[in-house]
Amino acid sequence: MQLTGNNYLNEPLDICSEFGKLQNNYFLPASIKSFNENSFEGTIAWKRYARKARMAFEQITTPFEDATAWEFPVAYSSVPELPFKIDFVNDRTLRLRISSRDSIPDSKESIMLMDNVKYLNNWSSTKTESGMSFSSKFASISIINEPFNIEIRDENGKLLTKTQNILDTKSLENCNPMPFSFVRSAENLKRHIAASFSLSYDEKIFGCGESFTRLNKRGQKVDLWTVDALGVQSRNMYKPIPFFMSSAGYGMFVHTSAPLTFDFGNTYDQANVIYTGDDCMDLFIFTGTPKEILSNYTLITGRSPMPPLWSFGLWMSRITYKSEEETRTVANKLRERKIPCDVIHLDTGWFEEDWKCDYKFSKSRFNNPEKMISDLNEMGFKISLWQLPYFTPQNKIYKEAIEKGYVVRSFDGSLATEDAVIDFSNEEATNWYKNLLGGLLKIGVAAIKADFGEGAPLHGKYSSGKSGFYEHSLYPLRYNKAVYDITKSITGDGIIWARSAWAGSQRYPIHWGGDAENTDSGMAASLRAGLSLGLCGFSFWSHDIGGFVRKSPEELYRRWMPFGMLTSHSRCHGEPPKEPWEYSEKFEEDFIKVVNLKYKLMPYIMEQAKISSENGYPMLRTLFFEYPQDPVSWLIEDQYFFGSELLVAPIFNENETSRKVYITEGVWVDYQNKKEYAGEKWYTIEAFDIPIILLVRKGAVIPHCKPVMHTGEIDWADIEKTEY
Repeated sequence: MQLTGNNYLNEPLDICSEFGKLQNNYFLPASIKSFNENSFEGTIAWKRYARKARMAFEQITTPFEDATAWEFPVAYSSVPELPFKIDFVNDRTLRLRISSRDSIPDSKESIMLMDNVKYLNNWSSTKTESGMSFSSKFASISIINEPFNIEIRDENGKLLTKTQNILDTKSLENCNPMPFSFVRSAENLKRHIAASFSLSYDEKIFGCGESFTRLNKRGQKVDLWTVDALGVQSRNMYKPIPFFMSSAGYGMFVHTSAPLTFDFGNTYDQANVIYTGDDCMDLFIFTGTPKEILSNYTLITGRSPMPPLWSFGLWMSRITYKSEEETRTVANKLRERKIPCDVIHLDTGWFEEDWKCDYKFSKSRFNNPEKMISDLNEMGFKISLWQLPYFTPQNKIYKEAIEKGYVVRSFDGSLATEDAVIDFSNEEATNWYKNLLGGLLKIGVAAIKADFGEGAPLHGKYSSGKSGFYEHSLYPLRYNKAVYDITKSITGDGIIWARSAWAGSQRYPIHWGGDAENTDSGMAASLRAGLSLGLCGFSFWSHDIGGFVRKSPEELYRRWMPFGMLTSHSRCHGEPPKEPWEYSEKFEEDFIKVVNLKYKLMPYIMEQAKISSENGYPMLRTLFFEYPQDPVSWLIEDQYFFGSELLVAPIFNENETSRKVYITEGVWVDYQNKKEYAGEKWYTIEAFDIPIILLVRKGAVIPHCKPVMHTGEIDWADIEKTEY
């Protein structure tokens, strides 16, 4: 099903396009016909409308007009009565399900949700003149019978948001804003829902996954569809997540794997419209501060477990180390030059032919991979390997995967694409794939790079019985889980290195930011993306330091390094050279200084990682995540907190050594020169020895360790605590 565009393979879908077609039928909620106060279930009467072309003053518009049923036999009501249900998870979380069909789907086995989600009916109910009201200690929801509406309020009775009915419109066009509705497509009779909510004039929206556009999504239209973004400066996303939070004090998670389009005041400034390809709107609503919202969202979809200690060290990589000799040479030089490092990553060149992933080391270039891995382990290095879940026709695994029925096919029985794409909804296929990885993990490989995963074919038929319309976005989640599970079962370490994701993927860390351009803008977009993903419950995140696409310009690489090292996970990767000794002597000195900074901070990083993991918080945090009461903090997208005690401001402009920095509440101390700054003000701050602004909350106690070459050498009994 292709909704818009040029019909190119894996093009993002714009669901809202179905809501503008004259040939479709539209149904808008008119009133509540029944409601059971014990089960919180009821029915909504949906009035039928059509769009009709109207000409006025030399302009054509297509407003809604009342319509009657015109089907045969006469069995289809003009005002169908369809189910809805409310559940209460806790004092800050409720679940609203509204169906355009005769029943509400059972979601007990959803892989997006945690198995232990419980529902607490501890909200008090009150009958009102207009309907029903439910309230907890921290929130309330009012259901208005006619015209149908839902209002969400905080503990003080302040309206946070409400649904928008056609009778609420104050515009000259009754379709602006788009009212809460569902559409029945004339093309295929599929039904899609538009959940329309109000936006206040100054409201800001954040989240939606690893989005590279402006951090505040107000005014944007966001398509939730995993795609190989081929960079970090477009609307496309490797990791779309159907969750967002508002500066007004609420958040929403759309529990579906169907494609979605979020219109955050893009079409009509007052309206936040969630267009879902699903025929049931399954919406979790959260209230509170950003921390409270995110903590409750991750209570439902899961939190990131702690990755192993070694993963927080430097990962040294490029495209690509191609031989045992080259790998050993890099390892030796890292140690000889006293550069701390924990991981050497082998990308696309460890097979006999580059990119042809057959899960076997090249026999001509790797004499004894098992001994190489063992020797490097003795030196304190872990080995990470690249691979992907697509097999080209020249790959010897291609035929085996097809013959065993482990690949995605089209509904006509042919292959869905040119490549054999593993069907992770097939348990046998997943176990077969895990066995391929298992052979590598058993010889000492520590981590698997789960690259790609965004290309599950839309037109494919999957073992689950569903099409790519529902399986496309689930593919990264299934893929992440498969790699994580086999790695943890064999090595004991829960870790992957993944590019694609969907809601729930945060349970399988770590994810990195894709193929960043080697530009100042690429660096800034990477930070926005990391902050945005963090606001969706991903505690741990990384990116390609210095950019991926071309050789990193030395000046840019130098400024990017401290940003990359003051991130939970740090990898130098991309077009060679990436090794510091391939640049100037001064660059290598600076490189070593900033890597030593991260290793020195490792006790602080592990302390903050544990807190983040336990609460569902990100390691990279927006300023408003820590200071939501500060209105300026909601405007900042080029600074961040690294944990709760360090405020970081990278330098994004070429050949500059200072920048404007907003300091939040309190007093903050420059980590490098100990100068103090009073909070809630702007300053122009000069970077000191390391080209970044790094501030510490005054009074904070930061633990440090002695210099080491890898995390295995840290003496945890000899930690120095420094009060600032």
